[in-house]
Order: sequence, then structure tokens, then C-alpha cells
Amino acid sequence: MFKTHTCGELRVEHVGQTVTLAGWIDRRRDHGALIFLDLRDRFGITQVTVHAEESPEAHEAASQLRVEYVVQVQGQVRRRPPGFENPNLPTGEIEVVAHRVTVLNPSRTPPFYISGSRGDNVDEALRLRYRYLDLRRPRMTHNMVLRHRVVRAIREFLYDRDFLEIETPHLIKSTPEGARDFIVPSRLHPGKFYALPQSPQQLKQLLMVAGMERYFQIARCFRDEDLRADRQPEFTQLDLEMSFVDAADVRAIIEELMIAVSRQVSDKRIQQIPFPVLTYDQALERYGIDRPDLRFGLELFNVSEQMARSPFGVFRNAVAAGGVVKGVRYPGGAGLSRREIDGLAELVKPYGAKGLAWIGLTGGPDAQGHYPLESLRSPIAKFLDPAEIDALVAVSQAEPGDLLLLIADHPHVANPALANLRLEIGRRTGQIDPDLLAFCWVVDFPLLEWDEEEERWQAVHHPFTSAVDEDWDLLETDPARVRAKAYDIVLNGWEIGGGSIRIHRQDQQMRLFRRLGLDEAEVAEKFGHMLEAFQYGAPPHGGIALGIERIVALYAEAQSIREVMAFPKTATGVDLMLDAPSPVDPVQLAELHIQVIAGDPPAHPGTPEARVSDSPGVAPGGP
Repeated sequence: MFKTHTCGELRVEHVGQTVTLAGWIDRRRDHGALIFLDLRDRFGITQVTVHAEESPEAHEAASQLRVEYVVQVQGQVRRRPPGFENPNLPTGEIEVVAHRVTVLNPSRTPPFYISGSRGDNVDEALRLRYRYLDLRRPRMTHNMVLRHRVVRAIREFLYDRDFLEIETPHLIKSTPEGARDFIVPSRLHPGKFYALPQSPQQLKQLLMVAGMERYFQIARCFRDEDLRADRQPEFTQLDLEMSFVDAADVRAIIEELMIAVSRQVSDKRIQQIPFPVLTYDQALERYGIDRPDLRFGLELFNVSEQMARSPFGVFRNAVAAGGVVKGVRYPGGAGLSRREIDGLAELVKPYGAKGLAWIGLTGGPDAQGHYPLESLRSPIAKFLDPAEIDALVAVSQAEPGDLLLLIADHPHVANPALANLRLEIGRRTGQIDPDLLAFCWVVDFPLLEWDEEEERWQAVHHPFTSAVDEDWDLLETDPARVRAKAYDIVLNGWEIGGGSIRIHRQDQQMRLFRRLGLDEAEVAEKFGHMLEAFQYGAPPHGGIALGIERIVALYAEAQSIREVMAFPKTATGVDLMLDAPSPVDPVQLAELHIQVIAGDPPAHPGTPEARVSDSPGVAPGGP
């Protein structure tokens, strides 16, 4: 056999045993007659000692070794001499004294360091080009093992609760799911195409019609969409569906799942059980975003009502135009330099904010509890009434030494800008505890939103999401007020999953399709299979999809989902290792009846019927 033990297995209880190890040379230290080798596999590192006098042939072989050579070592396990133990290694109390060293395969000099921290700052493009070497690095090996443990824990949890793991096909019909489909031509049916699934959304609903009742799948999903820094064209999700449930039932099983998985794979502490539940409106009002990071406070404050008649025109006019005056508190920020405050203002401009109004509380209140101008540092304080300043301090819960940062604008500008600013303040003031797992649920999303460009209503999630029961009557008269039976699960500011209770009746499904502007012919062509299935006793059902990459990245404290994927693509969708995408042989194209036409592709008409499916495949880079 090639090996009797792994390189992370040997301990003092193995002393005296003759063992065979195999792995890569992580490090070699040549002291003449004595050579030390650090032998590595994915389980760990074992120190190998080669003595010229005891084993001249082994010493000769060891003298030729270089890092990343693949070798086999046979020898005896001994205790390390006193004072030479390595407490940083699980195997640090022992060493293997080699009597035979065999080179299984030499190695070229790697393009970057594999071991130690020197490989941590390698350009990502180089790492992706040589991903098979990058994965040997301890950090990346740890991430792959962690991902395996997460998926295994998910499976075991669901098996114990009577869920069936069922695979769904990768070659399906192209239907609107939010993004562009990856299209696969059919050789046997010229001119016709399959699509790769953006998610198994329709298939898992059909499994509920089939009576499977509790289904899950670790599903591969595909989206041909414009890429961002942390978006991948293919990703993995836990896809789950249940029959005879309401939203609370689905949330309960997922909450139990995430608690169990977290405790199995992470040392981080869950902040609150049961998970807090916020409505969509509450999340936007308090945090400016529908995926808030709850590891720290600093909730946004709203003083629109107090500033509606302010002598300060910027505030007064914003409220009169239907906007808001909202802000966030910077604890201890009153002493920031003007340059530092201007830097904060730059952070909100990408979100459309024109700038920040600010007030620093450099002193305390007077005997009556009011803040006089001399205790404030601000370019706007002189334009505000004393009552308005008192209201600002009271609503924001500011204390002497704090800095208040405000934006007066439309909510769709103020909210995301302040959400981003809140996160930055949390980082700068050290309020974000990296050892916390702060889960929460966000519920009561709008069912529909108006698309100005298309001039039609679109589904916020997907067109199979049910409206809240009491809101169905608003669908035709006031669609903006219709709430969805939808729910997102959020962890540390990342949306890690989303789902909903589905429409299971044909009449309600057709009613929503009509509201989305689809005629009967279009519905029959795109969704006829679903509507027909609903006529054969479809049960009430709902489900969710959780992004595996996002969850693992949060446990691993990775900055990108690419760090927890074995073979990811670049931000432009290129596989640098395989050099893909690449041209295809013209003969193969001819067999598929495909002709490549040079020039720019036609504009994408969009898919207004559905913009987002249960596919949390993108890790957000910021709010």
C-alpha cells in the first residue's frame, strides 16, 4: 500500500511503529548529514528525519528533493527530542525517522508559494490559472473541507426529518426565471434548444404535485447574466420544498437546520435564538436595507417629521418632495477631521446621495438639557431651531462626543447610502464582532413592483409566489400594496436564502399572470405544464433555496464566494485554468445546425414576468 497513515494522524501512541506515509514536500531543511522534511497531505504535516549514517540510500534520495515533490516515506515513529516539539502541529510531539524515501513524482517550481503565509497575497488571476496548486494551500484545503462538512450536515439533518433527496434534470425548457438562460442546442432536434436551470423552481413544485411532500436537493444552478465581482454563472444551492405548510413551518425547519449546521461546523456563537423576524418595511426603516447586519446596533434614525417645517431648506424641501431626512450615529466621531468627514461623504455618493449633513456633539447639554451652538461642531447647526437640534439628539440617542450624519433625499437614495455608511462606521469603531452569527428573517416583501422601462408590473421574487391571503383583493386595484408570502433568511448582512409559499390553484395563478400582463397564449406556451399540473390536485406548498457558497464563505470568513468554490470563474466569467469559453470545432457546430455570426449580439429584451427566483447564488459585495 502507498500509505498506512495520513500526515496528520500520528501521535505519541504510535511511537515505535513502522509506518508508510505519502504526500508532498512542504519544506526541506538540509543540515548535511541530517535532513528534515515536512511531508504534507490534506490531513496535516508530519516531520520526517533522514540520517545519513542510519539510512544512506534514504539520505541520498532526500538530498534531491524539492518542494512539492510527491514522495513516499517508510520509517519508524519516534518522540522528538525534548525542547524540539512543535506545539503548533497536532503531530508536533513525534517525527518519522526514515529508512526509505521514494520519489513518486518530481515537481516544477510552483508559480507561487504553497505553504505559509507568503502565498496569501498572490494575484487571484494567477491562483485561478493554477487552481489545482492553489487548492493545496492550507487555507483553501480548509475551505473545501468546510464546504464538505456543511453539505454533509445539511443532508444528515434533512434525512432525519423524512426529506427525500431527488435530482432534477439539467436539460429543461427555457422559461422566464429572472436572468438569461444558458441555452443548449439539440442535435437530434435541429433548431430546438434546452436550457440549463436557473433553479429547480418549477420542478420542485411539480414534485409536490407528485406527492413527494418533503423534497430537497443540493442543486447546481446556472445563470447567464452580467457578472459582478462576486457573481458566478454556476453555483450551488440547497433547494427545498414542503407540502401542507405555511410560511412559519418552512422558516421553523430552516431555522432548526441552520442552528444544527452552525453548531457542527463553526465555533462562532449564534447571537439570538429564535431568529429575529423583521418585516421588509421595518428592515428598510431601521437599517436601510432588506438584508441587515445585526451583529451591531447603530440603527438609522428618521427625523423627517421633525424637519418638515425646518428653516433649513435642504431638509424642509426634501420632506415636501416626498423624501426623508434620515441619519446614522457615529459613536465618538465628533472629533473626526474635516477631511475624514469628507471621506465619509464620498462613500455615499455611489448610491446617488449628493453629500452628508453633519453635526458633532463636542460638548454636553446645558442645565436645561439643551445643546447650545457652542457645544456643536457643524456647518448646518446655525440654520436649525434649538427644538430641532434637541429632537435630533433625542431621536438618534446621541451622546456627547458623537457625530450625527444625515441625508435628505428620496428613500431609495437615502436608505442604501446610509446602510453602506452604517456598515463602514461599524467596521471603523470595532462594533462588528467577527465571532457572532447574527441570523434574522425578513418577511412581508412586496409581491409586485412597477417597471418604468417596461411600463408593467413585475414579480419581485417569481410569478409562483402567493400573495398574503388578505391582500389578494388588492391585486387589480392597488397592486403596490400587495404583500407576498415570501421570506429571506439573512446572516451577517448577507442574504443566504429566500423562498415563499407558492400559488397552488390554477385560478389564482392565472390571475397573477394577467396582472403581469401575460396573455393566455403566452402563458400556455411558457407555463402550460404548470397550470395543467395544478388541475390534478396540487397541495398547498412552499419552500426555500439557500446559497451553499454564501453560507460556507461566512463560516470561513472568506471575502468572496470564489474562495469556497473548487474551480470558480473570474468576475468576467472566464475559466483561466481550462481557457473557457473557447471556440468550438466548425464540424461540431454544423452537426448542431449552428452558425456563428460576427458582430455585436442583439439587445436582450428582458423577462419581465419574473426577475428573481429562489436562487441565492450571488454574494453581495455591499448593500
